[in-house]
Amino acid sequence: MTETLPGRAVGADSFRRALAVHASGVVVITAQSGGVPVGLTATSFSSVSLEPPLVSFYVDRSSTTWPQLGAADHFAVNILASDQADVAARFARKNVDRFAPPTRWRPGPLGAPLLQDVSAHLLCLPYERAEVGDHILVVGMVAEVETHNTGRPLLYHQGRFGRFLPHPED
Repeated sequence: MTETLPGRAVGADSFRRALAVHASGVVVITAQSGGVPVGLTATSFSSVSLEPPLVSFYVDRSSTTWPQLGAADHFAVNILASDQADVAARFARKNVDRFAPPTRWRPGPLGAPLLQDVSAHLLCLPYERAEVGDHILVVGMVAEVETHNTGRPLLYHQGRFGRFLPHPED
C-alpha cells in the first residue's frame, strides 16, 4: 500500500482528529503478572475470527503496563458497561494503583483479575503478536466467556467516554 502513495502519509494530528469521529467500544485488559494485577484501557478492541474464537487489541509500545501484561500467560478482556467511564479513566491513568478501591474486582478462574459490573468477561490465551507502527497488535484466543449485563455499552468518541442511544424503532 505504501508503494501506491509514496510519501503521502498524513500528519499525526490530522489523523488523530479524523479518528476521533469514529466511536469505539471500551474494554479494560487485565492480567496477573508476578503475583501483581495489571491492566489498561483499550479502545482498539475487536473480534477477529469465530473459528478459532479470536479477539484483538492494540497497545502503545511506550506503555509502562505492557511489559507485565505481555509476560502473562493469559489475560481477561473486561467489556465495560455505559456507567463505567470512571473505570475506563482509572485504567487509562499513569502512576496510580488501578486495582485499589473504588475498583471492584475478583480473581478469575485462571487468576486474571475480573472487574465487577462489566457487560462481559473474555478469558484469553495469547495467540499472536505483531509490531505495527508505534503499537503492538495483540491477538488472543478466547478460552472462556461470561456474559453479565447486556445493557448499553461504554463508548469512546471525540476524546470522551459516553453512552449509546439507539434510534427509536420504526
